[in-house]
Amino acid sequence: MKSTFKVLFYLKKGSEKRNGEVAIMARITVDGKICQFSTKQNILPENWNVKAGKATGKAAGQINKMLDDVKASLNHIYHEQQRRDNYVTAEKVKNEFLGHSENHATLLDLFVKHNNDVKQLIGISKSASTYQKYEVTRKHLEKFLMYKYKLSDIALQEINLMFITDFEVYLKTIGKCNSNTTAKFMQFFKRIILIARNNGIITGDPFANYKIRIQKVDIGYLTEEEIEKILKLNLVSERLEHVRDLFIFSCFCGLAYIDVAGLRKEHIRKSFDGNLWIMTKRVKTGTNVNVPLLDIPKMILNKYKNKLPNGKILPIISNQKLNSYLKEIADLSGIRKNLTFHQARHTFATTTTLSKGVPIETVSKMLGHTNIERS
Repeated sequence: MKSTFKVLFYLKKGSEKRNGEVAIMARITVDGKICQFSTKQNILPENWNVKAGKATGKAAGQINKMLDDVKASLNHIYHEQQRRDNYVTAEKVKNEFLGHSENHATLLDLFVKHNNDVKQLIGISKSASTYQKYEVTRKHLEKFLMYKYKLSDIALQEINLMFITDFEVYLKTIGKCNSNTTAKFMQFFKRIILIARNNGIITGDPFANYKIRIQKVDIGYLTEEEIEKILKLNLVSERLEHVRDLFIFSCFCGLAYIDVAGLRKEHIRKSFDGNLWIMTKRVKTGTNVNVPLLDIPKMILNKYKNKLPNGKILPIISNQKLNSYLKEIADLSGIRKNLTFHQARHTFATTTTLSKGVPIETVSKMLGHTNIERS
């Protein structure tokens, strides 16, 4: 987003003092728009070269040096503003030179502040996975700015519909994101713009004519026969054994990855019926989850009882590795489905409960849904 820049010095008409001297003015032009201010220097008109915009005569050396310094400073400010936020006007250059510049907040600065706030709320009202998603979105924007505009940041006032659609194209092409992943990143980006609007940093809504589209995807679930295949696998790898145990555990309790990762002894309690239940809260929504501890997940918990550090009751690994290793388990068991940990949650809802006649309202409560249609 290049612009034209020019600095000119001239004498202000009608500013003659008693000694005949006239004020020397500086005129800044950016993209044809002009802004001027006084250099605080005065000179006799006969000692001024209009064409060169410079002083002549006895005091010329000192005055011209000062004017050269002003011009150099203005040039530096202009180029620095272009590098910093790509939002340059003649008035903005003048204001920064005079020391009362307006603070034009930038996209990545606001994103960093927001993400730092989210990080502090992890375990209170935000999850670590939510923070991670915001961070990944910020990093994509950082790379996009350098790739598309050769910028390290951009003023929020510069964000427009073309910027938004260019970012979407970048995510799908250079970023190699699928449609739904792209849509999720665009949602996180939009939330930062909304914060800027709500705080008066920008007035318009660059997302007004942009629609975020998330395609419905059938995640699917496992049948009883497929669960049986996974259970019967003779695994020699401890790594895959841990992954199978975590996946099967969720198939019989319906907990999302982040909630399984957070399970501790205190979450396993006796309920009104005298049996053990999992009693916790969903990290994502904060809603209560109360699920009876069935025989298979009970056996899995007993398998790791008092064998894990830091109060853990299950051998947790990262969600990314977990999903990667589940592909190996699917291959070994002959299951031709794109096996992911989230599929275990759907398997619980469908195969473990609904197909056994458990009412959908009861299943929804056990899953910790805030809406019965949620997944």
